[in-house]
Amino acid sequence: MTAVTAPSPRRTAAGPPASPVRRRRRAGGPRRGGRLAYAALTAAVLVSAFPFYWTIVAASRSNADLAKTPPPLLPGPDLMHNLRQVLEEADIGRALLNSLIVSGSITVGTVLCSTLAGFAFAKLRFRGRGLLLTLTVSTMMIPPQLAVIPLFMLIARLHWVDQLQAVVLPGLVSAFGVFFMRQVLVQSLPDELIEAARVDGASTARIFRSVVLPIARPGMAVLGLLTFMTAWNDFFWPVVALSSQEPTVQVALRQLGGGYVHDQSVIMAGTLLGTLPVLLVFGLLGRQIVGGIMQGAVKG
Repeated sequence: MTAVTAPSPRRTAAGPPASPVRRRRRAGGPRRGGRLAYAALTAAVLVSAFPFYWTIVAASRSNADLAKTPPPLLPGPDLMHNLRQVLEEADIGRALLNSLIVSGSITVGTVLCSTLAGFAFAKLRFRGRGLLLTLTVSTMMIPPQLAVIPLFMLIARLHWVDQLQAVVLPGLVSAFGVFFMRQVLVQSLPDELIEAARVDGASTARIFRSVVLPIARPGMAVLGLLTFMTAWNDFFWPVVALSSQEPTVQVALRQLGGGYVHDQSVIMAGTLLGTLPVLLVFGLLGRQIVGGIMQGAVKG
């Protein structure tokens, strides 16, 4: 009686079995960054965050401290004093309210109009669509400074000088926003979904409300943040159209730190106060923005 032995395992040309990390990489799973990648990301974060940190340091120090060599790198005890000085030198509370009204109105109008126009250019078929889109995008090449004189003549004829609508209405539509939302809907909204809604008897308005808006929400959040930041930081047109009695934040900041020697600490305190609403908006829309970026980066 002969014993039956199991065949010896053959060594394949592939060598030893692959490690879990290698199997994950071959399967297309997430990869861990190396030390160089983490070092580069850390350096990028530090460089990006340093201006905001320096604003906090300068806003909490006196003007004499900022003139020292080397300058201080840690926050000081004068933040509340500088903020009180800001409130005394400029009507910053009214300026913040005006900036919120202007930026919020421009953001809502731009996002809504751009989404409507982007949906029309992306999914609707009508005569002259390509020509209208070309004309819309070509307006981005015109410098905005060329429109200041005719725009001021228009608002003067309408008696809107020193009123907030003079700043709100010219910014309600954006050629960049139309093109941006058109690209978002071309990539994320399938034609089959619109056809299925039409088969069910939905009108164009119902399709836009029930189908387009939920899909376009991440792109709308990105466009909303960009529009809000642009409107909030705008200085040129508000300083032309508004006066010191109805200022926005950027117009009010130029009233700070006056005198023979500019008080940089007071200016930085006002700048810090004017930056907080932008950070709040980013905190509210941050998840939607990341979702929009990931939606555009992942295929399939």
